[in-house]
Amino acid sequence: MPSIDPSALMGPLWTLLAYVALGWLAARRLAVDPRPVATLLIYLVAPLTFFRGLVLGGPTPAYLLLTLAAFATASLLAISVHRLTRRRFAPQESALLAFSAGTGNTGYFGLPVALVLLPPEGVTLYLFCVLGITLYEFTVGFYLSARGQFSVAESLAKIARLPLVYAFLAALAVSGLGLEVPVAAMEGLAVFPATYTLMGMMIIGMTLGRVSLREVDARFIGACVAVRCLLWPLLALGAVVGLGAIAPLSRELAMAMLLLGVVPMAANVVVVAMELGIAPAKGALAVLVTTLAAPLLIPFYLTLMMRLAGL
Repeated sequence: MPSIDPSALMGPLWTLLAYVALGWLAARRLAVDPRPVATLLIYLVAPLTFFRGLVLGGPTPAYLLLTLAAFATASLLAISVHRLTRRRFAPQESALLAFSAGTGNTGYFGLPVALVLLPPEGVTLYLFCVLGITLYEFTVGFYLSARGQFSVAESLAKIARLPLVYAFLAALAVSGLGLEVPVAAMEGLAVFPATYTLMGMMIIGMTLGRVSLREVDARFIGACVAVRCLLWPLLALGAVVGLGAIAPLSRELAMAMLLLGVVPMAANVVVVAMELGIAPAKGALAVLVTTLAAPLLIPFYLTLMMRLAGL
């Protein structure tokens, strides 16, 4: 039976947790406010990171179909969870839970793991799936989150101001028209992926640095963990088995899809919650729980899912 070595995941995990610890120290000892950091991530760092990645990735119709499929899956899952939970949780909590349901830590955590577990072709397939989930975060996901605090018109206005969608369209235009981005510009953009990861994980620590015990909500955290650690693995496994029954599925694509299903909760849950002011402390606690469980759950889940999928 194929298996995943847990030690292969410890490097990425400890690096990310060290970033969380730095954020905690920044909030506790330096009184750093995480809200401007969240704004920088959403309006500057994330758009430039994904513009660079898409230009370098060379989008093809097949790759963009993966992006569309990931976007549609994340959106449908988030809308379904929102409808199921809006009468059981407060509006802000329901909105944040719905946002988290459609995404995972596919970038900050998942990408380093993908580089360890997948060949180059698998990493490319994984990245275009991640792009679809990221587009969900800053469109449908952002809208659902904003609806916990704002009206429909206000929520749509906030989405219209998000630059990531325009960065995506700009990258498609550059690739489709065969334009060349100056080498100096691409070299300058090379610093943003690492900055994206560093700031994204630090903001979790900054938020945790302001958390008090009264903000621990076991019911909310349990719901987030159930969606991320139970529903998503089942969904990923079902997709691989179902698609494999219809047409042959490459091992690289199957592994990329399975990895999407087992990463921890997205750090962007905290980023968006901070930007919109919707229970960021509760989101940070839920993200931390799933991140700490990741080195145990990911090898177990992937080994079991690979066996069930016949990989």
